[in-house]
Amino acid sequence: MTLLWDDRTRLGELRVGRRSTIVAGLAGASVPALGLARFPAFVERRPDLTTGVRSGEVTTSSAVIWSRGVEPSRMMVRLRSGARQWTVRGRWTDPRTDFTSRLHLRDLAPGREYDTEVWFETPEGERSAPEQLSFRTAPIHAAAQSIVWSGDTNGQGWGIDKGRGGMTTYRMMLDLRPDLFVHVGDTIYADEPMPETRLLVEDGTTWRNELTEDVLAPAETLANFRGRHRYPLRDEHVRAFYAEVPSVVQWDDHETSNNWYPGETIDDMGYSERRADVLAVRGRRAWQEYQPVPVQRLVAPDGNGFAPNRIYRRVSRGQHLDLFLMDMRSWRGPNPDADPAQAAERGEAGLLGPTQEAWLIDGLRRSRATWKVISIDQPLSAPVRDTGDLDGVANGDDGPPLGREPEIARILSAIKRHRIRNVVWITADVHYTAANHYDPGRATFTDFDPFWEFISGPLHCSPFTARPTELDQTFGPLVHFTHGKDEPLPVKIAPRPDNQHVGHLAIAATGELTVSLYDGGGTVLWFRTLEPDPLEA
Repeated sequence: MTLLWDDRTRLGELRVGRRSTIVAGLAGASVPALGLARFPAFVERRPDLTTGVRSGEVTTSSAVIWSRGVEPSRMMVRLRSGARQWTVRGRWTDPRTDFTSRLHLRDLAPGREYDTEVWFETPEGERSAPEQLSFRTAPIHAAAQSIVWSGDTNGQGWGIDKGRGGMTTYRMMLDLRPDLFVHVGDTIYADEPMPETRLLVEDGTTWRNELTEDVLAPAETLANFRGRHRYPLRDEHVRAFYAEVPSVVQWDDHETSNNWYPGETIDDMGYSERRADVLAVRGRRAWQEYQPVPVQRLVAPDGNGFAPNRIYRRVSRGQHLDLFLMDMRSWRGPNPDADPAQAAERGEAGLLGPTQEAWLIDGLRRSRATWKVISIDQPLSAPVRDTGDLDGVANGDDGPPLGREPEIARILSAIKRHRIRNVVWITADVHYTAANHYDPGRATFTDFDPFWEFISGPLHCSPFTARPTELDQTFGPLVHFTHGKDEPLPVKIAPRPDNQHVGHLAIAATGELTVSLYDGGGTVLWFRTLEPDPLEA
């Protein structure tokens, strides 16, 4: 499988041996190249990489390696797999990408463990201390694999309190030893400032945030957005997790501003730049720079923005799993008001847009994987909380599909019409965990096959109230499990292990899928094993 974000833009490729093709990050044309076989003599070991190292988008044959230097330098990666060892050099970093760097490794062997060392090297031969990174490519044939997913990091002003152990949900996820992590969105909360301290309503103790300049106010400049993405990487649990577990990452609203949509003028007077489109360009660029995503070109020729590309994509994980990662932010229409009928009359756009909708249906039809997992930014039937700013799919009207619901209805109908089997939806966003089953026998709209939607989050935010009785019934959801209180929670309650949530998908070699919902302390709250339906011949 090939992951291309902009088919018109190709960087130089470097082949090492028969099985490794490398596509590197941004080039710094003014810095001299180093030979692959000969490296300068060791001069001086510089400080450790403060942002750590990450792998991402790991498929059966490819992976992205990411890190960040501190000055113009070249990222170097030494890989080991079995008895084989080789070193690959990246392109030069420079300030245009905030010194972030990535290598896109291709033609890797499937089902293989890769241990790597990553360091940066200056033109003078100075090297940073190497950091260790490991990942396993997905198996091409029937074999067991597991995935964790969640979303929502550092929201509501909750940062790193080292006295409370830091961001401990990431440590719990590492203990599960998954093969892959899906961050469903809200990787940062660029719009929410962090205070130095906060008195906890639960027990009267004081939360103490570790602060940086970029978290004190809503992000508006590109430098602010970059600083927000650097912030969670200060946590030791986050860095340790990413060093051992590859990730695939989505974005939602808080990478820019709460509930933003293209063309919006933000009404928060705390912003000096109130055009959401301007902030989104900066936020999206920083997100791409700081996530291990297969971006082939970050900076457009004019030095502003970045080359045309798309965030929605498919990640192939072998015989048993295809991941479809959706973008419900870039292509949406304006957030409608509380009257779905008026929204339908105005012909307002959905959340995916027609091109992405068609791409998803076509990809599901073509997939031969046992399980097709669709990861969406927002749940399908979550309660409507702000009737003046409807940000999600549901509109609170239990009748026929209106507003943004027809888009989902068309996808569900296509899945039934083309007899696509074993489709599961995962999501986050609402800051609680739940297992919802959808059935046309309970629904107003009935042209679809039954399916499951699993919700899990947050990773490090306030928990929200779970009110399953208020789910929009257009598609007939039935709550099999939810972990949260039906009564309103105190405003901005602190994250604790018992109120954070992580979902876990474990696929057996024989194809059974076991879904488990965990709290942030590692307790299994609910699980269910799903038997796959046979695929059509």
